Amino acid sequence: MPAVKLERVGRVARILLNMPEKMNAMTSQVVDDFGKILDAIKTDASEYGAVVITGAGKSFSAGGDLAWLKLRSKDTASRNSQIMHDFYHRFLAIRTLPIPVVAAINGPAVGAGMCLAMACDIRVASETAKMGFPFVTLGLHPGMGATHIIASVAGYETAYRLLLTGDLVTGQEAKELRLVSQLAPDGPSAQAHAMALAERIACQAPVAVRSLVRSLRRKQEEGLEAALWREADAQAHCYATQDLQEGLKASLERRAPRFELNESYVDIDPFPKPKSNL
Repeated sequence: MPAVKLERVGRVARILLNMPEKMNAMTSQVVDDFGKILDAIKTDASEYGAVVITGAGKSFSAGGDLAWLKLRSKDTASRNSQIMHDFYHRFLAIRTLPIPVVAAINGPAVGAGMCLAMACDIRVASETAKMGFPFVTLGLHPGMGATHIIASVAGYETAYRLLLTGDLVTGQEAKELRLVSQLAPDGPSAQAHAMALAERIACQAPVAVRSLVRSLRRKQEEGLEAALWREADAQAHCYATQDLQEGLKASLERRAPRFELNESYVDIDPFPKPKSNL
């Protein structure tokens, strides 16, 4: 069974994250299948007027696979930085589609899963869905454009609050914070609302829609690539800490993590300074 499925509904491409048994976590198979789906949409781009992405079952996406994250501690910082940067781009490539993308947040969307939703152009969410970016609760710096895109969409204060606390918010709170633009009573309703919106968009003039998407995305793209490298470097730095191991263990044991100040790491600047030409 494919980890990601593509369905055509009229002129709408429907991308389904299809690992409900893992809450649609971003496993290696999901990464590979997601890239193939995007390539397929680009190949037949003239056939589509909009895209909807959602999750199978009761979740949108639980984010990064914890087992995969744990393995990162066995790699070097330089290699992890490149691995994470590549990981981000595999999913953020959704922003290179020439047509609007609507996220139907039908259930929990956390970590990289919520980052994927934030990378979409419009978000429709279930009122009962829990959303957030709990990277710090795992001992990890946020990634996948979180530090850039959240601030761009919802403002810096919201980005600071959600990223520094790792708090999860409800659909109603997410709308108040401008993380989502439309609410529905439950998961299936969110998917139906998103499809209806995408169908309306797909009926508009294709040239106007595509040029408008480019115009609207352009401002948000400014500085994004630099932010992705900063996040990749910072995450690679965190992988070497005991904090990450404690955070992952606490998550599996369903308890609060017990982080300790490790002076050998805390004052290290993960961002290399530019070399002088003098």
